[in-house]
Amino acid sequence: MSIPAQSSGAPDAEPDGPEGRLRRFATIWSRAIFPSTATSMTRPEFEEHLLPLARELNEILHQRVFDASPAHGVGAALVAAHCTDPDALSSTLGVVDSYLVLYCGGNGPVELSTEDSRARCARIQHALAGGFSQALRERTLAEQEAIARSALTARSHAEQALHATEARFRAVFKDAAVGIGIADLDGNILEINDTLTRMFGGLENHVRSHKVNEWVHPEDSPYVWKYYEELVRGEREHYSVEKPYYRNDGTVLWTNLTVSLLRDSEGRPEYQLALLEDTTERRLLNLRLRYEATHDALTGLPNRTLFFERLEKALAPREGMRFGLCYLDLDGFKAINDSLGHAAGDRLLVEVADRLQSCATAPGEMVARLGGDEFVALTTGPRTQDEVHELAGRILSALATPIRLDGRELTVRGSIGLVEGPSGERTAAEVLRSADITMYRAKAAGGNRFALADAEADARAITRHGLTTALPTALDRGEFFIEYQPLVHLGDGSVHGAEALVRWCHPQHGVLGPDRFIPLAEHTGLIVPLGRWVLEESVRQANFWQERHTDGGPLRINVNLSPTQLHHPRLVAETVDVLERSGLEPGALCLEVTESALIGADDDLLKPLRQLAEMGVDIALDDFGTGYSNLANLRRLPVSVLKLDRSFTQGMQHHPADPVDLKIVEGIVSLAHSLDLAVTVEGVETGAQAEQLRQLGCDTAQGWYYARPGAPDRIHSLLLADAV
Repeated sequence: MSIPAQSSGAPDAEPDGPEGRLRRFATIWSRAIFPSTATSMTRPEFEEHLLPLARELNEILHQRVFDASPAHGVGAALVAAHCTDPDALSSTLGVVDSYLVLYCGGNGPVELSTEDSRARCARIQHALAGGFSQALRERTLAEQEAIARSALTARSHAEQALHATEARFRAVFKDAAVGIGIADLDGNILEINDTLTRMFGGLENHVRSHKVNEWVHPEDSPYVWKYYEELVRGEREHYSVEKPYYRNDGTVLWTNLTVSLLRDSEGRPEYQLALLEDTTERRLLNLRLRYEATHDALTGLPNRTLFFERLEKALAPREGMRFGLCYLDLDGFKAINDSLGHAAGDRLLVEVADRLQSCATAPGEMVARLGGDEFVALTTGPRTQDEVHELAGRILSALATPIRLDGRELTVRGSIGLVEGPSGERTAAEVLRSADITMYRAKAAGGNRFALADAEADARAITRHGLTTALPTALDRGEFFIEYQPLVHLGDGSVHGAEALVRWCHPQHGVLGPDRFIPLAEHTGLIVPLGRWVLEESVRQANFWQERHTDGGPLRINVNLSPTQLHHPRLVAETVDVLERSGLEPGALCLEVTESALIGADDDLLKPLRQLAEMGVDIALDDFGTGYSNLANLRRLPVSVLKLDRSFTQGMQHHPADPVDLKIVEGIVSLAHSLDLAVTVEGVETGAQAEQLRQLGCDTAQGWYYARPGAPDRIHSLLLADAV
């Protein structure tokens, strides 16, 4: 029951006024019963809630014709406000008895005597208690009735749900797409559905005649029966495994098996429930896909994927075990593809694969195709040191017999790289890389042979590969620089010029000479931009010398041209551009070309050199005497300088000089001078050599006797000391 608060005038709101006294009564009342009240209101909120009830009690107390029955409503209102604790009632009666007359006795229009006020207060307490008790009883009965209805409803729903669950279970058990079986803890099969019967061949008695623990298969996982024993002992609630079974006709049924433990109402293990999904077709498909993913489609041999799996297994650390690997690449296979077509090449690869497979039939041996015309053969065991050589020999012997293809007999050759060693020391990638490098060494040695891996040779090859990959960006990063070796006039010992020699300041390997990277630059084509940079830097330096050393500085700069640069269509245009931009006269530049690069050169190759020579650029024939020299060929070459190879002057390092070397050099010098060619000698290392060459009429020389290659500011500093 809730009674709205009445507004009071200003005088009544005074602390000693009627409203103020009424509020103090409500405060005392709320403090007395709030601790035993189950309400979400705060105490001040609860006090405001009691204020209308206190006003109602005040009005009952001061009725002209007294009637205590409205106090029933105040008691019921307390119950409605969740003041249902017995302490709340006793505390309320105590507050009414002690404070109602005290604070509200003078609040009415009629003055009441003390005896009358106390009598009315007692009757109000009786009525309030009656209303409280009646409301509490009604509320309790209502709650009990609600609980009873809920219990009946829940029981009805539970019975219906149980019936529906049993019906659904029967439907699922009977019509499920997976096999379902129930067995006791001893393994006796109690019930199976039709799907499970069909999975095992359609004979129910074949399934029921076996206990669960009798369905053993050789390919069972070792954990299957361990899990089973734990489940029937109640130590495991369920497990899932892949398990094969024998059908009644002897074929194998592969399943995904899930077994669950069923307990009774007391929690004790009672039954085991098995769900079986037939995965036989899926497994066969996976095996087929696995085969296709791990075998070469053309030859049927294991492919790179399967080979790496086997190789990694062979390389796993095992006491006393070793491995041997043969890496085979067919020699000249590209020519067969290009001449006969790829279809013929494929048939050839199939025949090669068959022959290789016949060579590796012993336990621990396998053959695989890595791709293209590359094959590998692997052998494992404790004695692979000899076995791998024997295997390589069998492979070369098998390939030696010609293969007949489209009416032709083709002789197949191959190069093999061998790697052998103990397991556990190298990774598969490292072994295969070493075998690949070794195979290319065998191919470079002429092919149709095998070579054994060598750690030092591998390291050199890996270094070469690293230099090759680093070359393209080295020029952009400014890692190249040029050293200059003086060319000395033998007549008066003056510096006649300098040869530009490029160096590479590698971040890891330090300063590298041209012999370490020029062949790589030739192979990759980087020699063209590198050569252009060397020409630009050398010409710029020569021009600087000419401007700073007018009293006899270097008159010319010698720059080497590679065979690839000779074929570059813009050789002449770029040389002219460099000279014009630097301001250097063409006569101050000498381009050195090796004799081997001009052997058999036709007019098209010589045309750029002739154009440069006509401009005034000197052309020097470098390493003269090392390339099957045809002296008559000198007449058609646009050269003005011969540079004798150091091999001609080695016999002059000691005194007396080798007379044969003296005669050869004397003849070359005489011939060169008769053709108006100057002669420069390389590799001068002693004073004796220098004097002999001067007497023979050589024009200029260079070598460690005069100075080693160095920075451009040291070009005039000649040591003139024997290098040996």
